[in-house]
Order: sequence, then C-alpha cells, then structure tokens
Amino acid sequence: MKNWKIHISFALALLLCTPIFCFAADEHKTLAIGAQAPEFSLPGIDGKTYTLQSFKNAKVLVVVFMCNHCPTSQAYEDRVIKLSSDYASKNVSVVAINPNNPASLRYDELGYSDLGDSFEEMKVRAKDKGFNFPYLYDGETEVASNKYGPVATPHIFVFDKDRKLRYNGRIDDMENPAKTPKSQDARNAIDAVLAGKEVAVPVTKTFGCSVKWAEKKDWIDKAQIQWAKEPVKLDTISAAGIATVVKNHSDRLRMINLWATWCGPCVAEFDDLVTLNRLYRDRGLEFVSISADDPANKDKALKFLQRKQSSGTNYIYTGDDKYKMIEAVDPKWDGALPYTMLVDPDGKVVYSHQGAIDIEELKKVIWNNPMMGRIYK
Repeated sequence: MKNWKIHISFALALLLCTPIFCFAADEHKTLAIGAQAPEFSLPGIDGKTYTLQSFKNAKVLVVVFMCNHCPTSQAYEDRVIKLSSDYASKNVSVVAINPNNPASLRYDELGYSDLGDSFEEMKVRAKDKGFNFPYLYDGETEVASNKYGPVATPHIFVFDKDRKLRYNGRIDDMENPAKTPKSQDARNAIDAVLAGKEVAVPVTKTFGCSVKWAEKKDWIDKAQIQWAKEPVKLDTISAAGIATVVKNHSDRLRMINLWATWCGPCVAEFDDLVTLNRLYRDRGLEFVSISADDPANKDKALKFLQRKQSSGTNYIYTGDDKYKMIEAVDPKWDGALPYTMLVDPDGKVVYSHQGAIDIEELKKVIWNNPMMGRIYK
C-alpha cells in the first residue's frame, strides 16, 4: 500500500479551518528562555535513534520543529538546509523534529503537499529535498514536542553549549522564499551565542500551520459526518456536453474520470479520486466523473456515487453510440475503462491515462501544474 494512502486513512478530518494558517491554542506551553533543553529519544528517518546526547559535542544546538504538509514549513526547507550547511564548520548542529500526529491532520491542510506527515512520508520528503540534518519523528507520542511546545511549523529553538535556551521563534521575517528577509532572527541568535553575547531579540512570534496534536483526532469522526451531508447528484450528459466539459472554460484544473459500475479497476480506484478531490478542491481542482453505464442503470450508478460520497460533478452518458463519447473525451483514447484526464483552464490536456491510475504519478502532475504548488501565495 502506498505510504500516502496509509496516511490518508488516518487523516479523515473535518474541513473546519480556513485559512490554512492558524495559530496553535495555548494549552501547549512553549519552553521559556533560559530553560534547559528537554531530553528526547526519537527515531530518525535514517534508521537511527537520536537523543540530546547525540549532539553533545555541538557548541550550539538548533532544534527546528517542521513537517511535510505545511506550506510555510516547505517554504523554509531550503533555508534550513542552507543554515545547516553554513554553520556546520562552526560546530553548530541542526536537528528537525516533526511534531504532528498524522491522525489529526485535516484534508484541507494537505492542500499544499503531495505528502502527509507520517514517518514513511518523512523519508520521502528528506530524500527528495536532500536534507542534510537529522529528521526525527515525534508524531506517535508527541512527548518531546510537548516539552518544547512549538506553536507552529516551522518553529526554531537555539540552545547554547550548556543547552540553555537562548532563542525561540521564527527563522526569519519573510515566508516567501523568492523575497529577501529583512531580519535573519535565527542566524542572528546563533551568531550571538557563538560570540558569547546575549541574543538581542530572544523571542519572536511564529507564523505557520498549527501543530497537529494528538487530541485533535476526533476531527476524523466529524469529517465523516460532514462529508456524508454533502449532496451527491448524477446528471445526464451528451457527447456534445462532454466535449464542452473537456474544453474546460472554468478557472480550475479539471480532473475528468470515465468509469462504470461494471468496471473492476474503475470501482477499485474511485476512492482515490474522491480523496484527491477532498485534498485539493479548495486549491482549485475540480473533479468531474462521467459514467459509461447504460442510462437505464442510472439509479445503480447514483447509489455507487452516494456510497463513495462523490460530491463533485457527476454525469452519466446518455447517447447510444459509445464511440461518439470516446471521440468527445479524447480522440487519442482507445476506449478502455477507466480513463482519467487533467485539463487546464485553457483546455490543454496535461495528463491522460487509460487503465488504473498511479496515484503518486497523478499527484506529481498536479503539483507540477502552475495552478498548484507547495507554497502559499
């Protein structure tokens, strides 16, 4: 089973928070300046177990709470990599901890990522980005995260050689990586500690995605209730109507799936398509399903869609000539089901696949589309 599917099975949650960014509640107290670095024992994506003693020789220890899914955290990934590289020769150790419990992550919070926050997905992100620092998982128990008390991701903590906290807060004051920060807060703090000086500004506010604490797991049940309330309709469509759908005169990236209740692969992959819709519909993805069932079986097709809670746009082809349907969808399509397409607002087909989809491949195509992306804009 794909790693992201394991995560998604845990991540059913209520679409409650708009916008994506929100501050954590005050129930998790942030470590105070001057406090001793709390002990921890956490698994790293490299197969090793890390403790505070793993970094005993470092003059400065930098602990960054970050994650996979958050657009702000992703916006800072390259800067954390560079910080680790720039200060390695000065005996500064950087370690990242993912504090998020995957079971508490809502679908709308996955709208800026092709990966969730599970341990297995952390391995993928670290490999893709070339992390040059240990990346540790604390989502299972959150024992260490509760001791440090990060507000959001990313949240950085800077400790001196005696492991006293000298700085906590933001990395810098500019989320957008395409722009230049005016205040390099974390670097200023590290430089001050290395020089044996007081940190001028020891605490700054932290902006990003709230930490997904384990107590938020009840959102899973709330999500099921919410989605069950969304209406599911099945309208009829002609070949000419299908041609209009494919031209996509909307302002959204349109995912079109041709399927039928009698098609085994169609039925097997339909949950994945519904999941993609829930993940990215708030980002500008539109899901359109077109059933190739006989119009006489419309009720059967509708019941299937209702079971799958497919609250996107659903059609059933009403023409007698299936070959007109095929030509209307895509002249390059051979006609075998299922058939899936991604169409830009200008009608350009950016992805088409006959047969069962590779969900990871499709997600990468979505993320490579200019309309999407990992970073909040």
